[in-house]
Amino acid sequence: MRILRDILINVKAITVIGDMATTVRDLCIDSRKVETGSVFIAVRGTLSDGHAFIDKAITLGASVIVCESLPREIKEGTVYIQVADSAASVGLIADAFYDFPSRQLKIVGITGTNGKTTTATLLYKLFEALGHKSGLISTVQNHIHDKAVTATHTTPDAISIQSLLREMSDAGCQYVFMEVSSHAIHQHRIAGIRFVGGVFTNITHDHLDYHKTFDEYIRVKKLFFDELPSDAFALTNADDKRGMVMLQNTKADKHTYSLRVPASIKGKVLENNLTGLIMSIDGLEAHFRLIGTFNAYNLLAVYGAAKLLGQDKMDVLAILSGLQGAVGRFETYMSPKEKILGIVDYAHTPDALINVLATINQLRKDGQQLITVVGCGGDRDKTKRPIMAQVACEHSDKAILTSDNPRTEDPEQILNEMEEGLTSPQKRKSLRITSRREAIKVACSLAQAGDIVLVAGKGHETYQEINGVRNHFDDREVLTEAFETLNR
Repeated sequence: MRILRDILINVKAITVIGDMATTVRDLCIDSRKVETGSVFIAVRGTLSDGHAFIDKAITLGASVIVCESLPREIKEGTVYIQVADSAASVGLIADAFYDFPSRQLKIVGITGTNGKTTTATLLYKLFEALGHKSGLISTVQNHIHDKAVTATHTTPDAISIQSLLREMSDAGCQYVFMEVSSHAIHQHRIAGIRFVGGVFTNITHDHLDYHKTFDEYIRVKKLFFDELPSDAFALTNADDKRGMVMLQNTKADKHTYSLRVPASIKGKVLENNLTGLIMSIDGLEAHFRLIGTFNAYNLLAVYGAAKLLGQDKMDVLAILSGLQGAVGRFETYMSPKEKILGIVDYAHTPDALINVLATINQLRKDGQQLITVVGCGGDRDKTKRPIMAQVACEHSDKAILTSDNPRTEDPEQILNEMEEGLTSPQKRKSLRITSRREAIKVACSLAQAGDIVLVAGKGHETYQEINGVRNHFDDREVLTEAFETLNR
């Protein structure tokens, strides 16, 4: 139980009605989770407005309402706190409610379009191996030291984040590595968190269904660095054309990493093949199990962040050389008999898909055929659909266009929009198979001994969402089953 006055310490109230000495038991932004003694924070969301559920929350037992607009009827016994921005207040209230956990942790946020999950996961694995209890908040999985916690969003809601951070602090974690999505920045989900560092990976075409324009997407990403404190570090990819933009207005200590230009952390790819990378970093040579130039950038970001956190560079490189990346990121499988190489990757943006295909094309041998299975999600940015199909056909010998997570959209219409990006020659080298399971099976059956099958778009996900229902579906399982069928 907490005293209301104490948890509102960093919130500027416009109007207060009721007793600030009221005790509260928990925080809610979902009225369905309200219990007796809850604080209900009415947030205006993209799909619904929490203000419409204030009466319901009170009926269920909410003792405090935080809102932007006071309801017409003020109910006796309920405390009302009016604020200018409910969404921005949630994190500040939750931070105080959970006793300011980020003050007891060293939290590094990783943002960018691609590479966030791999970078955050490698940092978590690295610091655990260095002997530091650490936490991870990522798309794939959250970790509280050695305890895995299922992840539902790239960045959870502000209350869930602060609750996780409190658990991490109580478990003795010293460091936390956290993916920071553009949605989380824009929706104030990271409000109240004290970061000791921020890392920028890259920025490409994504989430325009939400941000509407690319300039707005860039602006939101930049906000994360603008708000870093002066005693934090800001590490950016100098080879990305917007990398230096992220540092323009930050008060944090500025650092860069690069494969191409002078930078604080300089790297060079010496060898790049399907067994891994050999790189020179800060003049030291090391072999890594990760594959591709895009992973060379991830490794530089991890090395740079670890160095800025005071770790010994020799220890860092020694441990990094043995680590694998995140689940569903360039994850490889081999059919036992035909030796067909299967690759499962989360690439769901045009740039990510280009990176993966470019890596495969750079490394594959003469005569090796590349077959790509790709789809596009429903209820998301439609402008990238024709581009995804075009990229798959342009950089593969064969492309199979299929479903991803159709959600509430018609899968056939999504495929129609993907095909709009194809020229007549590209259409001739593509197939259209609505069933993702069937598409993967056909790709494997078309492959000859030694060929490569890339299954792109879903990576670590273990479901397929159709008509609002999540059905179990795992690209890795389906690919493995398809390989087993080939041997019968």
